[in-house]
Parts: sequence; structure tokens; C-alpha cells
Amino acid sequence: MYTDGKIYMGLADGERVCMQLNMANRHGLIAGASGTGKTITMKAMAESFSDAGVPVFLCDIKGDVSGLAEPGAQSDGMEKRIDKFGIRQEFSYKAYPVCFWDIYQEGGHPVRATISDMGPDILSRILGLTPAQEGVLNIIFKIADDRGLLLIDLKDLRTTINYVAEHKDEYTLSYGNMSTQSLGGIVRALLPLETQGGDLFFGEPDLDIFDWMRTDVYGKGMVNILDCVKLVQNPTLYASFLLWMMAELFEKLPEAGDLDKPKLVFFFDEAHMLFSGAPKVLVQKIEQVVKLVRSKGVGIYFVTQSPSDIPDTVLAQLSNRVQHALRAYTPSEQKAVKVAAQSFRANPNFKAEDVIMELGVGEALTSFLDEKGVPTMAQKTSIICPQSLMGPAQDATKQNLMARDGMSKYDQAVDNISAYEMLNDKAEKDAEAAKLAAERAQLEKEKAEFEAQKAKEEAAAQKQREKEEAAAQKQKEKEEAAAQRQKEREEAAALKQKERELEAARKKLEREEEEARKKKEKEAQKKEQESERRKKQIENKLINAGINTGVQVLKRGILNTLFKK
Repeated sequence: MYTDGKIYMGLADGERVCMQLNMANRHGLIAGASGTGKTITMKAMAESFSDAGVPVFLCDIKGDVSGLAEPGAQSDGMEKRIDKFGIRQEFSYKAYPVCFWDIYQEGGHPVRATISDMGPDILSRILGLTPAQEGVLNIIFKIADDRGLLLIDLKDLRTTINYVAEHKDEYTLSYGNMSTQSLGGIVRALLPLETQGGDLFFGEPDLDIFDWMRTDVYGKGMVNILDCVKLVQNPTLYASFLLWMMAELFEKLPEAGDLDKPKLVFFFDEAHMLFSGAPKVLVQKIEQVVKLVRSKGVGIYFVTQSPSDIPDTVLAQLSNRVQHALRAYTPSEQKAVKVAAQSFRANPNFKAEDVIMELGVGEALTSFLDEKGVPTMAQKTSIICPQSLMGPAQDATKQNLMARDGMSKYDQAVDNISAYEMLNDKAEKDAEAAKLAAERAQLEKEKAEFEAQKAKEEAAAQKQREKEEAAAQKQKEKEEAAAQRQKEREEAAALKQKERELEAARKKLEREEEEARKKKEKEAQKKEQESERRKKQIENKLINAGINTGVQVLKRGILNTLFKK
């Protein structure tokens, strides 16, 4: 409960025990065995910080912190405690302004960060990379930065790694050697982070750390509750979130010096889970932040079972302490009780070691810094009761608050153009160019094949033409020879015909000559016959005329001469 500028923590010997608000950024520890009231103390402190206008961040490991969003329930036990602490006038059952967050996006607004925000150094430590692999990862980030490839989510990183692996020979001279083994090792190391939900944590819109540092309209600090029930079961992702958060706080918050009240207070419940088996780099980062973040106005409170769960280097920075009961049944537990008792400023009225084992539920050994920053003596304190619900809030309440808290801007993931899209677009363009080149090559090949086929066909056609021409020539020659032979035959026939005609003409001539001869002979014969007849006629006439024989002889001679002529 926040009252009179202080955080009222409870009663010790009838006196109020308070924590100075201006010393709250000196960090603190709430320890004790299970069931001794640690969570109630944490909730009461968170309520007080909220009432003082200090934003709070809580890691809800068991799922029972969400009751801060609902007013507490009245009961006889609560009424007795209210009267016991003398806060009847100040106390009221009330809800606090709560904003729910969940990396897995189930019980609250998403919490996202980008791969670029995480950076190669933190990411290398989370993934447990070797020095060689870390060097290669730094080169990958450098190449992405130089080429304007935004690394937002895991698919951006994986795509960029694949791209670098495919072109590593091109980058070796400019950025250094990148072995296939190192690249493969980085890809393998990403698998646990992906399977644990890294694809949900890495993305946009990324969380603005200042959205955890808000107050409501009444000036009360916003209580940010991160649902870690599932998250703590995935240590790689949990470490990723915490390292990112620590880095964000340290890098973005300015130096503030000593303030009247913290800017922000963190509670890490079940802190033994934070350090047990955690990567060494996470422990180192927590140590660094715990030491240095105080000057930035941030208080960090660890809630765990035993102080021995916290590394000594961190434990030494926790000035405000609330130690609930511890049970010591074994030598190691007895040693833990002794160590816890020795961490308090001794009170001469009791032995702290004995008190720690005798404390009841709701009681604690407390020591807070006074106004000058000096630890007060240990006091056996009855811790004040919270004003909100001691159990988990109803789902309807959570949904109603999430709808009105102004953080819905984170609910819808945004997949902006980044390395994945750019490289895939480039790959598509390269594939399209390769496809076009292949098609062009295919066309060239088909063209060459076509031209070769065409040349082959032309050669075949030329050969065929030559063959046909040769055949035609041969045929022509054959025809010409045949024609020549025909001509010769015709000429021979004509010659023979002519010869025959000549022969016929000769024969005809001969016949005609023969006929003429014969005719001539016939005519001559006829003439001779005619001559004979005439001679006979003359003779007859002469005879008839009675010419004497002498005269007739003379006449015959003369006539013969005439007719011969």
C-alpha cells in the first residue's frame, strides 16, 4: 500500500515497516519456501508502485498474478488483517490498471522484436554459436545491411543465410571466409528457437519499450503482466526475450540519476528458473543490467525460493529484501538459511537464522534502505495484504482490458517487405531471367536445329534435285539418244524410203523407159508393120498396077531408105 510517499509493507512490533520510494531502484529480493507468501508480497509491492504512479512489469510464471486486474474479495480473514494493519480508512478492494502480454499471443498482446534489434552478438550468444560461427553471423548481418536487406523475422534471417551460402564465393574477398560448416551450424542452431515459438517473437510491429512505462488517466502506473507459463518451458526463447528486454532497457533509457521514484520496476517471479541452466551470456547480461540500470531509474526485483538461487554478483546488488520462511531439513538447506540470515543487517533482539525458520505464512524478515540508502536492521514483519484479487483473473476481464488498453496496435502481425520478400523477389526475377534465358537458349537451339534441319533438307533437296537433274539429264540424254536413234531410224527409213522411191522411180523410169522402148519398139514395130502394110499396100498397088518386077525392086529399095530415115 502506498501512503505518505512511502510503500507500506507491513507491521513489525506494532510499527509500520516502509520502503522508501526513492530507494526502490536499488533493486530487491523476495525469497521464501513455497507457500510462504512470496507472490502475495510481490502483488502488494506491485500495487503500491502502481498507486505511486510507477509502471510495473511482472513475469507471471504460475498464472496467478493476473488477479491484479480484479478487486479483491471480502472475507473474515481479510477484514481481520485490515484491522490488524490499521488501514481501515485507507484500504479498499480494487482492481489495478493491467496490460496483458504474451509472446505466444494467447493470453495477452503479442511481444515482438526484430532480428535486427536483437543483433548478431546477442543472437550468437542465445544460439550458443562458436567464435567462428559468430564471426560468420556478423558477416551475414553486415551483408544484409550493405544490401539493404531488412532482417525482421526468422524467415528473413534464414533466407539471407541461404542467399549468402549460395553466393559466399562472391563475398569472400570483401567480407571474409564463410565456411559451409559454419553456415550449416548457424542454421542448425536456429531450429530450437524456431520450434519454441521464435517465429512469433521475431516480427513486426516490434514492441516499443516505452509502452511499458505508462500511467492511466488517474496517474496510476500501468501493471504489465507477461504470461510466462508456457514461455519458461522454452528456455531458448525465454533467454532471447530477456536478453532483448535487458538490451532495450539499457540502450534506450537515458541516464536519470537519483529520482523521487523509479521510472519502471521489474518483478521476476520464480527467479531460480531464470538462472538455473540459463545461458552464461544471459546471466552475464542480467549482472550487467542490474549493476548499471539503476542509474536509468529502473528497479529490478527477483522472487525466488532461496537467496542461493541468485548468483552472488547479482545478489550483492539487491538492497531491499523480504525473506519469507525457509525450511531446513538437510545440511544444504541449513546452509542456505544461514546464508540468507547473514545477508541481513543484524538485529540484537533476535537471531535472524532462527527467525527465518519460525516465520509463518504472510510473515517475513525484511530490510529496506532508509532515506540515506543505508540498510535497516532486519525486522520480523507481518506483510500487508493486497487490495486486488489473490487468484487469477477471469478470462472475460482479461479480454475486456485488452480491448481497452490501447495496445491493440500490436495484435495484428505485419509482414512488411524485408529480406525474405526482397530475396524471393530477386530469386523470382533471377528465375524468370533464367527461364527467359533458357527459353531464349531453347529458341536458339530450336532455331539452330531448324536451320540445321533446313540445311539438311536443303542439302537433301539439292541432292535430290541434282539426282533428279542427273536423272533428267540422263533421261534427256536417253531421250535425245532415242530421238537421235529415232531420227536416225527415221532418216534411215526416209533414206530407205527415198531409196525405195528412187528405186521405184528408177524402176518406174525403167518401166517407163521400157514402156517407152517397148512403145517405141511397138510403135516401131507398128510403124514397121504399118510400113509393111503400106509396103504391101503399095506392092499390092504396084502389083495391081502391073509394074514390072524391076521397077518394084527399085521401089522397095527406095522405100526402105525412106522409111529408115
